[in-house]
Amino acid sequence: MIARIWHATATPSGADAYRRHFTEAVLPELQKITGHQGAYLLQHPAAEQVDIQVITFWASLDAIRSFAGEDLDTAVVEPDAQAALLTYSATVVHHDVIIAAPQPSTAP
Repeated sequence: MIARIWHATATPSGADAYRRHFTEAVLPELQKITGHQGAYLLQHPAAEQVDIQVITFWASLDAIRSFAGEDLDTAVVEPDAQAALLTYSATVVHHDVIIAAPQPSTAP
């Protein structure tokens, strides 16, 4: 599995707008792509802004190409997302997931 990681910053209201964009526009498109294996949207309030990190999980580089195109290191940041953000990284980082340890079920 490959983790694709991207960073941005926003005002608190921009972070809310980005969250809506991510859940209403980005996630539905990601879920249609064969090889997409999940996503996290992380936020950390810091002074007058919110740090944002997006981590998406993929089965292979070919699956990532289905989303990002041939230039795998370039971030995909749609105009609606750009409008909600103060700053954003133009690039992403890919990491091989070495260990994934889901939380054990506590259901009886």
